[in-house]
Amino acid sequence: MEWKHVTSSRTKKAKASRSVQRREIVSIHIGQAGVQIGNACWELYCLEHGIQLDGQRSSGPSVVGGGDDSFHTFFSETVSGKHVPRAVFVDADSPVNAIRNGPCRQLFDDQLLVSGRESSVVFSTGRKTICTDLPEDSLEGIKKVTDQCSSLQGFLVFHGVGGGTGSGFTSLLMEHLSDIYGDKMKLAFSVYPTPQLSDEIIAPYNATLSTRSLLQYSDAAFVIDNEAVYNMSCNLIRGRPTFANLNNVIAQIISSVTLPLRSQGTLNVDLKEIQTNLVPHPRIKFPVASYAPIIKRGGVEAPSVSDMTNACFNPNNQMVRCDPNRATFMACCLQYRGNIDSKDVNNAIQSLNAKGTARFSNWCPRNFKVGINAQAPSASVGSDLAEVKREVCMLSNNTGIAEVWARLSRKFDLMYAKRAYLHHFERDGMDRKWFDEAREDLASLEEDYKKIDAGSFDPTS
Repeated sequence: MEWKHVTSSRTKKAKASRSVQRREIVSIHIGQAGVQIGNACWELYCLEHGIQLDGQRSSGPSVVGGGDDSFHTFFSETVSGKHVPRAVFVDADSPVNAIRNGPCRQLFDDQLLVSGRESSVVFSTGRKTICTDLPEDSLEGIKKVTDQCSSLQGFLVFHGVGGGTGSGFTSLLMEHLSDIYGDKMKLAFSVYPTPQLSDEIIAPYNATLSTRSLLQYSDAAFVIDNEAVYNMSCNLIRGRPTFANLNNVIAQIISSVTLPLRSQGTLNVDLKEIQTNLVPHPRIKFPVASYAPIIKRGGVEAPSVSDMTNACFNPNNQMVRCDPNRATFMACCLQYRGNIDSKDVNNAIQSLNAKGTARFSNWCPRNFKVGINAQAPSASVGSDLAEVKREVCMLSNNTGIAEVWARLSRKFDLMYAKRAYLHHFERDGMDRKWFDEAREDLASLEEDYKKIDAGSFDPTS
């Protein structure tokens, strides 16, 4: 297996040429999960870019990018010098009020905080009958942000698939985005439910219907398995993790995923490049994110580059509960950050190759794409993770994700065999055909990944 790394001699030229191509990205946070994750993410983005909670920016060596203005892909700047997130928050109930009344209330544009007057726990309600003004108000907020963009490249959509708003309303909104904004990229960060944290008994229905929507309308979707993040948090704190604990861990990883989009870099610097590097086929578009080191606040930091790199292949460091060591890889990007020596990266990659850690499919390039950003990581004040001098985030497309589809299929089938709870959907006018087609899509998706493992995948069939 070969690997590709942009050496230091090319870095300055690459930075100069890539910075000219920077284009705006709009983040859309939907439902309770999307809103709460968004709150944690933007707090961390601001910390990294030296932006205070009133939108004013400080300067200094600790600020990501220094004099680089690449962070404007995520922030707009007013004539008074205030930096405003290019973000729209949408929920059918009250979670958005936590932002309106919280410490970040001066940071966001209040017109982009959209909320309704009723909650939704059913996909059909979120898509068909919830707050008739919510779709229009949301699209007006999105239009306000996109009208301020000189060269919009696309959207990041954050949502949970277990509840009604995050599943059903997100499905509706992404369909509208496809109609209105055509070929603009849409990448999703989709939180899949776990029994420890979800009290929605119909979550398997919602998640299955939402997965079909992601197949139709997203260009790539990073699955966030709540159970995997829950287990990460259990290793960082004593007792049962709260949603705040989980959201801080998720924000830390999303920060690493999006860092090249917000600062000068050489790998995955725009949404199209992420898709090109990680999505070999339109249906095989569910990358897995891993992160290292995972060290609790106050812990002793002593990870080598090799240790961090190996840790990315540990199931305990993934945002998805699956085993990468049994999986077939189609793409693998390693994004390093902080005090990193490229020679150590070379050695770590060679060690992975020697051990055959990542088993690549025979029809895809057998290489690791690598990027290094010299800026040290940050950690939010309320985070359970220690602030470290270096980190690595691995983005990979591998067949381990099929374990998520298998678990979801089993839960769906147990209820659907008895036609349990279907009346909640049918009263909103949703035909059972939706369920049959969504389940068929999920089965087909799981089968595609199995064929990749077996070496018999044929995208033309």
